[in-house]
Amino acid sequence: MADVFFAATSTAVTFASAVASVAASTAADATAAIGSGLSTGSLNLQLNAASIAPEAAVLIALLVCLLVDLAGEKAASRWVPPICYGGLGSALVLLALQWNSAPEPSFLGAFLADNLAIAMRSVVAASTLISLLLSWRYVERSGTPVGEYAAILLAATLGGMVLCGATDLISIFISLETLSVSSYLLSGYMKRDARSSEAALKYLLVGSAAAAVFLYGASLLYGLSGGATSLDAIAIALRTSDTPITALALVFVLATVAFKIAAVPFHQWTPDVYEGSPTPVVAFLSVGSKAAGFALALRILVGCFESFDAQWKFLFTVLAVLSMVLGNVVALAQTSMKRMLAYSSIGQAGFVMIGLVCGTEDGFSAMVLYIAAYLFMNLGAFACIILFSLRTGSDRIADYAGLYQKDPLITLGLSLCLLSLGGIPPMLGFFGKIYLFFAGWADHQYLLVVVGLLTSVISIYYYISVIKMMVVKESQEASDVVKNYPTISWNVAGMQPLRAALVGCVVVTAVGGILSSPLFNWANSTVAGTPILQQAIASSGAIPLG
Repeated sequence: MADVFFAATSTAVTFASAVASVAASTAADATAAIGSGLSTGSLNLQLNAASIAPEAAVLIALLVCLLVDLAGEKAASRWVPPICYGGLGSALVLLALQWNSAPEPSFLGAFLADNLAIAMRSVVAASTLISLLLSWRYVERSGTPVGEYAAILLAATLGGMVLCGATDLISIFISLETLSVSSYLLSGYMKRDARSSEAALKYLLVGSAAAAVFLYGASLLYGLSGGATSLDAIAIALRTSDTPITALALVFVLATVAFKIAAVPFHQWTPDVYEGSPTPVVAFLSVGSKAAGFALALRILVGCFESFDAQWKFLFTVLAVLSMVLGNVVALAQTSMKRMLAYSSIGQAGFVMIGLVCGTEDGFSAMVLYIAAYLFMNLGAFACIILFSLRTGSDRIADYAGLYQKDPLITLGLSLCLLSLGGIPPMLGFFGKIYLFFAGWADHQYLLVVVGLLTSVISIYYYISVIKMMVVKESQEASDVVKNYPTISWNVAGMQPLRAALVGCVVVTAVGGILSSPLFNWANSTVAGTPILQQAIASSGAIPLG
């Protein structure tokens, strides 16, 4: 324990000194810029602070939540939800207003609000908004402070949104740690639950190791580039640097990305954290954190390691195959809904990696499309699980037996979302998967497509097993939990937002597949408005499917 304490203390001191040196160097750069004749107006143009207006809205909501929380739990329960809705709603509106605008570097090149950043920030903000709708009843019933919970979740959102557009090693690390530390706190938020504390500890230990690995890889990139932290400068330097040190830096950076998206073999934290954490927190981690991780993968691998394209694509091919196989096969043996969805999310990450490995216009578009589809179908499934847990206190799959007799809404909603996750037409998930497989086949990624098709069949088996458990079981075969199912009531505080989120996600999942043309256009516009993706497409010489 003493060694752990001293190691943690040493790490904290190192982080503090690093942040202090970064702040000092930034201040010195700004002072030097003004001293060399750069006017305040020109400096404001280089800062381009309007690009982070959505993050500013989230930050203001976070601070107001903390202030309201000081007034007491009664005031917080009343005012925190509308404050969060206002902040996240404003952020989504501001992101919509930025859409298709000319991407200009912000904060001296540390942030870029291109269409990729806008799309992924929208997914992160939307996942937080839906997660909060699912949270109010859950948090209030657990007896934990609402204001603190909302503030920490908004802090994680802030880190994830900045990470989506970060183009500098320093801004990447700060936003990555903001997201990670907030996630550790959220995982252990149910202090009275031993499983929640265990999940937080495991997440903290593995996440700290991943942060150390990223820092070491970033230090190697810093040295190879001659002291630059900008991804553009590093990309230029790496074009003429083909050394073992560069390969080592690539492996370290790729390990960090794989940890964030829970790809095998960096997935060990996922099942335990998903099972022990509060379910609304798991809902956010499964979508918001993953979206930020894939944005980081595109930003740093496609934009920075373009000269090592073949190497990192080969490594990601291996990760994708392992993730699809292990995630979907191990999910077959799970008895807990949260652990099943944990392994399912590992498999889903493998599907998304098909688009990343392709590196074509269709591959990138399919990747963005599937992440957006995953937002609704996965959060819809978690909404049903939360509602069932609130009414029964159970998470076991066997306890869902015969549920259609007592709760048709959960049965219908969970069935549609699971069918969509499995890729059954005409659900939204089917069109997302078929687009990924088409893009992979056109790019001759036959291994990934075949493995994806086979593991999709496996996933359909365990998804339909849950549906069969709910629908096919007769009244005499119903579980004891369902036989003692409480009377359904929506008049309790926090239940109306939960129902709204559940119905909204299920409707989009069911109807979105039939009316998917706007979503396809949005995904294509995301790729068309992102310079680094266009450069990667041009260098590969790929021709889109049309």
